[in-house]
Amino acid sequence: MSELRGVGIGLGVAQGPVVRMTEALPAPENTPSTVGVDAERARARDAVGAVAAELNARGEAAGGSAQEVLEAQAMIAEDPTLQDEVDARIDAGSTAEWAVHDAFAGFRATLEAVGGYLGERAADLDDIAQRVLAHLRGVAAPGVPDPGHPYILVARDLAPADTALLNLDQVLALVTIDGGPTSHTAILAREKGIVAVVGTVRAADLVDGETVIVDAAAGTVITSPSDDEKQRAAQRAAERLSADTAPLTPGALADGTSIALLANLGKPADAADAVARGAEGVGLFRTEFLFLSSAQAPTVAQQREQYRELLSAFPGKKVVVRMLDAGADKPLAFLNDAHEENPALGLRGLRALRASEDILREQLTALAEADAETEADLWVMAPMVATVEETVYFTDLAREYGLKTAGVMVEVPSSALLADRVLAHADFASIGTNDLTQYTMAADRLLGSVAGFQDPWHPAVLRLVREVGAAGARLGKPVGICGEAAADPQLAVVLVGLGATSLSMAPSALADVRHTLSTRTLDEARSLAEAALAADDAASARQAVATLAATFPHH
Repeated sequence: MSELRGVGIGLGVAQGPVVRMTEALPAPENTPSTVGVDAERARARDAVGAVAAELNARGEAAGGSAQEVLEAQAMIAEDPTLQDEVDARIDAGSTAEWAVHDAFAGFRATLEAVGGYLGERAADLDDIAQRVLAHLRGVAAPGVPDPGHPYILVARDLAPADTALLNLDQVLALVTIDGGPTSHTAILAREKGIVAVVGTVRAADLVDGETVIVDAAAGTVITSPSDDEKQRAAQRAAERLSADTAPLTPGALADGTSIALLANLGKPADAADAVARGAEGVGLFRTEFLFLSSAQAPTVAQQREQYRELLSAFPGKKVVVRMLDAGADKPLAFLNDAHEENPALGLRGLRALRASEDILREQLTALAEADAETEADLWVMAPMVATVEETVYFTDLAREYGLKTAGVMVEVPSSALLADRVLAHADFASIGTNDLTQYTMAADRLLGSVAGFQDPWHPAVLRLVREVGAAGARLGKPVGICGEAAADPQLAVVLVGLGATSLSMAPSALADVRHTLSTRTLDEARSLAEAALAADDAASARQAVATLAATFPHH
């Protein structure tokens, strides 16, 4: 046997045969057609039609938001403008393959330049072009395989459309070669409760059909496992299943210290699932979904309805709403579509809202109106706050609208280092570990080449969390964590040891985190935090915590 190391998502374990995702097809050569214009046009039209029909059929089978994604792809495939571009290249003597490849590439560049929601669709074009090329060449389309039996999927990384198509009865676990703990694949794996190990560089050596054990808790993929190892993995999988069905209790440590376990939500429709999984409220409601698909900002009345639906699902419970966090990977035409060389360091979050204050004021109006009509305990927070002055600006504005609890997201090292001054004005702080890691390590979280730096276990990031936790304790202000780090059960214990008073995560992660917290006292959590802080890098912080945790009594 050998052990391949990556970053595990959650605590799951699974075993089965490897099936590798097919690699992208090579680009065609621009050679002259040998069959003539009419034949090439017919080939191109047949291939596009077949791909659109297949996407629609898959969408119908998948249902839900996956159906919307795939039907939109089918519409793009048959776009008349694209068809004209393909025809023009065929008329100039090209083959259908080259015409499709070149026309789609040109269309992609146009969409990327437009940015915003359409810019996000640019990657979908690659997927459609690959499918059409595969059809023209008579080979299998790249993408999620369907071998007809349960398997472990090994891929370089997954496009969101691929993840939408995963058949969870067949895909036992996911292993990716690229990607870090905050990549789209990792976030979707957590959301869907898929056992996953990402950033497993040596997974490139795995071959179809070999049996492996994917152990997310250990962050390993074990090749050629013994019968004993397979049996132990099966037993652990069964234990986890029973933990999933354990009674829902409020989050607490072994010594009774209460730690509220909250849900990260993207739209009101997700509330019911969060409640069913025992969420004690909402630690992060992302309001972007209201804005991302619009050419202009939604009205106050449209916003109020959505906020009312959300707040009604949590009577008497805390609901933390983040103001619109646009910019960087989420540009909006009506807010900040100016081209920026480095958008992660540009006009985003609260900066963008201040530049268009009417949008911020409309959001606060809608929230205040929804709050007046519902029983939830509404908290509001500003994203991407970097200074004390910004804190004062936002908390004053929120209070002007009668919102009684106003706080800030700590995602920038400056606000973590000045947490005592920030919390002198804000009612609470919520740490967004994804961005805090990105800005501490100077590593773009969307860039695969630096994914190795994007690890919230890094002691530099944990030191900043400790600053905020300590300031919160001194001033009696709550400090929550709402980044992906809160969904990592071992790291959740460390974060509590650093002073976090609540943890917010994808609802599917609640059971694992609830169970792990219940096995540790506050003193143990603090000792584990000290061990992580004393390490030199993320990997040794993980290892130090695992080693020390193994010496503690079983509560």
